[in-house]
Amino acid sequence: MRRLLITATLLATFAAQAQVKVDDPWVRATVAPQKATGAFMQLTSVKPVKVVAASSPVAEAVEIHEMKMDGGVMKMRAVDALPLPAGQAVALKPGSYHVMLMGLKAPIKAGDKVPLTLTVEGDGQQRSTVEIEAEARSR
Repeated sequence: MRRLLITATLLATFAAQAQVKVDDPWVRATVAPQKATGAFMQLTSVKPVKVVAASSPVAEAVEIHEMKMDGGVMKMRAVDALPLPAGQAVALKPGSYHVMLMGLKAPIKAGDKVPLTLTVEGDGQQRSTVEIEAEARSR
């Protein structure tokens, strides 16, 4: 019975991961002594979910941020969640929503592979994770 429960839990996790498609993930390369950078990608979900957290072993803190005009000034702020409507691509790009990596533990060079984990929440507050490997680019 216990083995069946573990198998069912793993299958539910894999099914949830398959619900969010990640396209073209990349991270902006850094220069010393830069301690923060952004990660960008396109996310598409089969069902309506929201990204509620992000993490990476290369940074002390990772947040979902939004860039927004406020009184003629572009401002960046952390958001509690990023909604992913069913079937609609959501672009995380420079000057818009993005994943902010802060307190970098080492510089990120062009070509480096940066692991990221997104936590998504669906109906009933059921959470799952999406594992990503983003390539660092100098652009």
